[in-house]
Amino acid sequence: MSGFLDGIRCGDCECNVDWGERRNTIASIAAGVLFFTGWWIIIDAAVKYPAQDEFHHAYHTCGVIATVAFLMINAVSNGQVRGDSYSEGCMGQTGARVWLFIGFMLAFGSLIASMWILFGGFVVPRESTLSPTVYPGIAVFFQNAFIFFGGLVFKFGRTEDLWQ
Repeated sequence: MSGFLDGIRCGDCECNVDWGERRNTIASIAAGVLFFTGWWIIIDAAVKYPAQDEFHHAYHTCGVIATVAFLMINAVSNGQVRGDSYSEGCMGQTGARVWLFIGFMLAFGSLIASMWILFGGFVVPRESTLSPTVYPGIAVFFQNAFIFFGGLVFKFGRTEDLWQ
């Protein structure tokens, strides 16, 4: 998956853009836009529904955990996980793998928790009401989905070959 930007063609033009040189830039910008969009959506929901009975403020916890997972996943390089460039430290390669695993567990956990908030807190209890307010639940889910996919793009969309 680390070479998915290498084979992109720019339509039928003969512009011959070398995506390999700009791969890290494109992946970083895409991940930043996804991360920003996730937080923008939840800020919009918090501003639109400021009351506790419409949108409980404890639901922001999923986004904070997703952000911590984003940082944990991208704190270790692929070389550290493979053991190519990291042998010192208290745990070495095993510590980097455990750190990455915990980061992915937090990311998946926050995504699953946001789905539970969406359905358990907004979709199912509101079926009997005439005017259901579902947007805060959708905002929590999309915030976590955008942060999760931004973390994946930032981790696997870049290459470390250009760093040397």
